[in-house]
Amino acid sequence: MPGTLIKDCPWWKTGVVYQIYPASYNDSNNDGIGDLQGIVEKLDYIKALGVDIVWICPHFDSPQVDMGYDVSDYQNIYPPYGTVADCDTLIAECHARGLKIIFDLVVNHTSDQHKWFQESRSSKSNPKRDWYIWRPARYDEKGNRKPPNNWRSNFTGPAWTWDEHTQEYYLHLFAPEQPDLNWENEEVRKCIFEDIMEFWLRKGVDGFRVDTVNMYCKGDMRDAPITQPEEETQFAGLIYCNGPRMHEYLRQMNEVLARYDAMSVGECPNTPDMEKVKKYVSAKEKQLNMVFQFDVVDVGIGQFKFQTTPFNWKLQDFKAAISRTQSIMKDSDGWSTAFLENHDQARSVSRFASDAPEFREASARMLALMLITLSGTLFVYQGQELGMVNAPLSWSMDEYKDLDSSNYYEMVRRNTNGDPKALQEAKEALQYLARDHARMPMQWDSSPNAGFSKAKPWMRVNDDPHCNAAAQEKNPKSVLAFWRNMLSLRKQYVELFVLGEYQALDFDNPHIFTYTKTYLGDVALVVLNFSKKEQSISALLSEFKSAKMLVSSEWEATGSTLMPYEGRVYVRQQVQN
Repeated sequence: MPGTLIKDCPWWKTGVVYQIYPASYNDSNNDGIGDLQGIVEKLDYIKALGVDIVWICPHFDSPQVDMGYDVSDYQNIYPPYGTVADCDTLIAECHARGLKIIFDLVVNHTSDQHKWFQESRSSKSNPKRDWYIWRPARYDEKGNRKPPNNWRSNFTGPAWTWDEHTQEYYLHLFAPEQPDLNWENEEVRKCIFEDIMEFWLRKGVDGFRVDTVNMYCKGDMRDAPITQPEEETQFAGLIYCNGPRMHEYLRQMNEVLARYDAMSVGECPNTPDMEKVKKYVSAKEKQLNMVFQFDVVDVGIGQFKFQTTPFNWKLQDFKAAISRTQSIMKDSDGWSTAFLENHDQARSVSRFASDAPEFREASARMLALMLITLSGTLFVYQGQELGMVNAPLSWSMDEYKDLDSSNYYEMVRRNTNGDPKALQEAKEALQYLARDHARMPMQWDSSPNAGFSKAKPWMRVNDDPHCNAAAQEKNPKSVLAFWRNMLSLRKQYVELFVLGEYQALDFDNPHIFTYTKTYLGDVALVVLNFSKKEQSISALLSEFKSAKMLVSSEWEATGSTLMPYEGRVYVRQQVQN
């Protein structure tokens, strides 16, 4: 986006988003579960971090089969989180502090307890039958009943469940308790736009993170290619994502958002073709403001989720992924996102740097420096600003609460007849990648339960008494202090860091990640040591002689040698006449 002026940018381009997982953020009433009032209590902390937008993960009423991504009532709040009045208070208190607030919009599917689905499954003649995706069974040559196709759900197992009452299958790309809505039905779309989106936009919500945004149109629903012959179901993500009517649906959604100057960020998995991504986020296409691409957070993962052995990704893989996501903005009218963590990802320090005690804080600061200097809208996940890390391998499987984790572990047990070696490998993969690591309670202080709650938390707190907000508030060189400093610099150098054109340098270097950010005549040079050893950058600095060091993740670094997991930014600005 070279040449774009900051004054011409909408608020969501320059804003920094802070993501909150309500169950794990702060428990105000000491029942062991985080809640909306708990978030209100921490808004001053959030504001002081230097962010601009608060994103609240699902908090609508739900049976909680998938932590709220199975919504049973879009106009009410899950009771342990609070009430609609509490939600109104949260919106108002954010706005009172100059913060925007966005909600998760989960409308690819509902809960099977939603009244729409209850009606839909009641009979084939019900007016809402076509609100979900129902299909008759197939039968093999022996007369055995089979699902309509061979698709695998995202949570393992078939993507179809048989309904005995109406003698048909319904589609669910996630859990059986999460039936997919039929977006082909115009009444469904109208209800989503008016009774869900506009209901909350009228209450003051400033936009949505749109869950599984490219799955609404399933295409021709043909069988997926057989990539795992030993399995009955097959990966079908390249079929049910990015169907032929997706752009039509998203333009309709954008018409609603545009009336409120609301932002949209879509979750866009299974889209390796960057041209498809660019079409979703092109300003002239009027669909989405931006999307989450998973190139970066998929580094180190095999063809299938949790296929991580050996964990031998190279720094060049990471550089390539960053470069691909940054390329969305080059020579286009599209916009991008920058993130390393969210509620579906393990902690970035554990995955992409080192959570060893001697390197952990340095790693957290270095990754912060990198993320904050990348172009696009920046997303920070709760606890990332403290350098929170994964749970240790010593935790038993009983501590893993996520449906995705338990399903995977049970699948391995079933497929290997409980082979101890295979189960240990599965546990190692979960310790590396499970979503549970992001969902552990926020660490506020060194008191029992890390200050999250006075009751037993719904999920175990990480055994790490030294990593907490209260301790870091007192330490001017803490990870938290560094995040605050870097976010302040991002606002000060907004053209370079937010709008600047990204260019990777020295790509094949296995230890140092180097790139420039250029805006008009100004250049920022970013150098990041991803190794446990010191690295010389003297040759690099000789090429940028007039550049001055703006910041180091080691605070007071000098010279031409990077410490382990140190990052630096050098800036060369045009002389103003």
